Amino acid sequence: MSRTGAVILGLVALRPRSGYEIKAAVDSSTRFFWAASYGQIYPELKRLEEGGLIAGEPAPRGARRRRVFRITPAGREAFDAWLAQPEFSWELRDEGLLKLFFADLLPPAAALELVRARRAAHERFLARLRAIQPGPGPVAGAARFPDLVLEYGIGMNEWAIGWCDEVERALSSADERPG
Repeated sequence: MSRTGAVILGLVALRPRSGYEIKAAVDSSTRFFWAASYGQIYPELKRLEEGGLIAGEPAPRGARRRRVFRITPAGREAFDAWLAQPEFSWELRDEGLLKLFFADLLPPAAALELVRARRAAHERFLARLRAIQPGPGPVAGAARFPDLVLEYGIGMNEWAIGWCDEVERALSSADERPG
């Protein structure tokens, strides 16, 4: 099962949703650590439906065509099997860290600016996470683990801001030393 498939199965296991509702749920929840675009979601919906893991029903709204998907017993079984696997892949793709990795090739002031920009990005991200109200909501209902993942994201960004502060102090004091 693809990771996008897992996201979709999990969201429709929580409650039936249209493709648009799946994308909206991703954008307000999992996108902070696992994004999925319309270009990924709609082909995956088709694959999951063809595989018998979800079932879609027409649910038009006015003149707009719309299908709402629900997880099937086979889909629930496949999702539960994926969820129960203790192993997982972890990949960090962070262009800002890539730039910092090569920052020795910059003048010291420009390298310091990269650290400051990173801090500002983490501060913006932290503000977005803190704006999410914990507790029952439209994405996960009464599920409690989305709140725990939110706490993780908040803690991780608080740590990253502190790390940027430490690096900025170290770089600033190194710049102030003679020769």
